[in-house]
Amino acid sequence: MAAFRTRHLCAVAAALVLTVTAPATAAMAASDASLREVMFVGNNWEGTADVIKSTGDFAKVGRINVIPDKDARMAEINADPIKWIYFMAIRNGVGEGHDQFVDDMYSTPDGSSVVVSRPSFADVVSINLSTGAINWRFPVSGYRSDHMAVSPDGTRVAVSASTANTVHVLDINTGKQVGSFATGDKPHENIFTKDGKYIYNMAIGDVNTDLDAPWLDWTKGDRRITVVDATTYKQVKVIDMRSRLDAIGLTDYSDAVRPAVFSPDESKLYFQVSFFNGFFEYDLATDRITRTKTLPKNAATSDDRTTYVNDSRHHGLSMSPDGGKLCVAGTMDDYATVVDRGTLQEGPLVTASKPYWATVSGDGKDCVISESGADQVTVIDFATGQKVLSVPVGDHPQRVRLGHVAANWTGTGS
Repeated sequence: MAAFRTRHLCAVAAALVLTVTAPATAAMAASDASLREVMFVGNNWEGTADVIKSTGDFAKVGRINVIPDKDARMAEINADPIKWIYFMAIRNGVGEGHDQFVDDMYSTPDGSSVVVSRPSFADVVSINLSTGAINWRFPVSGYRSDHMAVSPDGTRVAVSASTANTVHVLDINTGKQVGSFATGDKPHENIFTKDGKYIYNMAIGDVNTDLDAPWLDWTKGDRRITVVDATTYKQVKVIDMRSRLDAIGLTDYSDAVRPAVFSPDESKLYFQVSFFNGFFEYDLATDRITRTKTLPKNAATSDDRTTYVNDSRHHGLSMSPDGGKLCVAGTMDDYATVVDRGTLQEGPLVTASKPYWATVSGDGKDCVISESGADQVTVIDFATGQKVLSVPVGDHPQRVRLGHVAANWTGTGS
C-alpha cells in the first residue's frame, strides 16, 4: 500500500503541530412528517457533502457546496502570513497534499440547515439547506477545526479546535458560543452521553510526526480523555489510557484514543488507538480495560508505522443499536468487518479502500463505511457481515452522519 502522508513541509510549517480527526451519533430524530431522514457524507478534499438515503438503496438525494465563501476565506488566509503557513501545513501534512474543507457535519433538528466544521478554514459554518447560503460562521481558536458532536436534543454542537487544545460548544441555531473547555493535546473525537449530561473528548496528540516508534511514544504529547459536565463545562474527570494499557502489559501500545463508541447502557467504551489493528473494551465502573481484540493484518500492509495515515491503523467504529455487533473500519488494512460483541469473533473481511469511518443506517440494520480511497460509501449487513452495496460520492469521503432535510429537498450545490 502506498504511503498516505506527505512529508515534505517547509521548515517552518513542519514545526507546526497539527492533527486529523476523526466519530458521534445523530441528533434526535425529528417526528415532523415534512422531514426526511438522510445521511450526510462529507467529501473532505472536494468541499462538498453528498446527501443519500439512510436506508434501502442509499441512493443520492442531493449535494451541498460547503465552501460557498471560499474566495473570501482564501483572501483572508493570503493576507495573513501565519494563517497561510497553517493552511499550507494542513494541505501538505494531514491533508495528504489536499485542502481539508469538510470534516464533520450535523443537521439542525428542523432540517433547515447543516452545520459543518472546515479544518482548512479553521471554522464552523451553518449552511441554509434551501438557499445554500451561510447562516453563521464561528472561527475556532487556533488554526484548525476538527470533529464535532451534537447534543441529544440537537440544540448544541461541540467542535474540537485542534491547535488550541480547546472544545467550543455552540448554539446550533445561532452559532453563539455557550461554553468551552480545555483538553489534552490535539482534541479529536467528541461524544455526548445519551442523557446529555456529559461530554467526552479524546485528545490524540501529535499524529503528523515521523516519531512513530514505540520508544518515541512520549513525544506525541498529552493524550487523554477529558470528561466535562455538559451544563457547566467544568472538568469532571480525566482518563489516561497509558496506565490502563500498562496494567495489562501493553506498554508499547499507543494511548491515543481515536474513534470510540459506548455500549447502549454506557457501561462500556470501545475504542481504537493509533497504530493498532483492533480495538479495546473499557469498563467505566471498574476503570480498566477488560478485553483486547486484535484484528487480522492485511499482508500488503507495511510494518513501517510512518506510512500509516496520521498514525491511524484502524479508524472507524460503530455499534448496532442492540449492542450485539461492532463494525470496524480497518483503514490501513483495506477492509471493514463486523465483530460479535459477545465473543469478539470477526466476520468476513469486506474489502474496502482506505475506509475512514463507520456509522449505522437509519433503520439500524446496516453499518455504513466511507471508503476514502475509492470515493464511495459501502453498506455492510450487521446480521451477516456481508457487503450489501456501494454508492459513489465525492472526493475523499470521511465523516458520515445521520440527519434530516425537508421531504422535498434535492440539493443546494453541484
